[in-house]
Amino acid sequence: MAKKRQNDGNIDEQYYQISPEILSSFPKYHPPVDLFSFREDIAVLAPYCRKGQRLNNDQVKELADLCANDSLFVARSDHHIYSKHIVKQLDLVLQDDHLTDAEIVDICIRALLLRLREFFDQPVKNMFEALYKDAMVVTEYIWEDKHRINTFVRRLFHKDELARHALNTMIVGLRIWMYSTAEYRRKELDRITLALLLHDIGMSKVPAFLLKKAGPLRMDEREKILPHALLGAKMMQKIDVRFDELVHACFQHHERMDGSGYPQHSKDLQISRVGRLTAVADSFSAMICERPWRKPKEIITACKELLDDYQRYDQEMASTLMGVFATGNLGQMIDMDAIVDTKESEE
Repeated sequence: MAKKRQNDGNIDEQYYQISPEILSSFPKYHPPVDLFSFREDIAVLAPYCRKGQRLNNDQVKELADLCANDSLFVARSDHHIYSKHIVKQLDLVLQDDHLTDAEIVDICIRALLLRLREFFDQPVKNMFEALYKDAMVVTEYIWEDKHRINTFVRRLFHKDELARHALNTMIVGLRIWMYSTAEYRRKELDRITLALLLHDIGMSKVPAFLLKKAGPLRMDEREKILPHALLGAKMMQKIDVRFDELVHACFQHHERMDGSGYPQHSKDLQISRVGRLTAVADSFSAMICERPWRKPKEIITACKELLDDYQRYDQEMASTLMGVFATGNLGQMIDMDAIVDTKESEE
């Protein structure tokens, strides 16, 4: 547990203990947060330095020593600054025992959102590697306890953006897959996560004005969007990222069980399990987000429509999706759009 200090107002403030990895993520001579050291002689946390204060070499060394002895802390009131550093070095969340599950998940989502935007803007190898590294932090966190995915599910986005849609699809798709798959290996979890995240990468090459158009698309405009499924698979192959789950997610997320989808009009089990999973998760994520031409659907309404559309959507996947939300066991849903928008305005 993080230590607490009784202040003059008789209010307990909780503190995070700073690890050497967290400390190294701060500017060396200008810590961006107030730092506190644990005084064993009086058994309280005492101020060490204020945010932005310039430290000398002796103080830098002393901070490192305090940190190594588990005696350096930051106030929870500075969480917004503290978390901004972890977002850019996501593996640090696995080394900090004082973050709550909710805080870890918020940081993970913000980190993936950042990496996805960077990759969608520049779909090149080094951008993928940064995204891959952070995605593997998320899968490691979930691998330790699959029920942690439910904390992600409470944080779905409802604003329309390619990166937010990708995250929704990953979260919902993982929840369906993990609870409908009897046994799976860590490697499978890693690949499914990446496949769901990148299923719509081809849309990053569609002109933005088409995605924001309020009215119906003309035939020539629609023809510019239809190839995105094939384009996505080709884009990933171009940077030498090739595995079946990713190809199926990119290529088959618009296929439908009755053959009415595209690009190959595949039917039933001609569509891979990953393809059928991504189709449900992708459609659900699109339905619950506001679009220029319509308002978002309620979560349960979207689930019911997919379950009722048994001719086009895999019923095992749709039924599992309905079960996620229909029981009410998830608890209160979180407005992740507001959290992200607030953090980004602060930064």
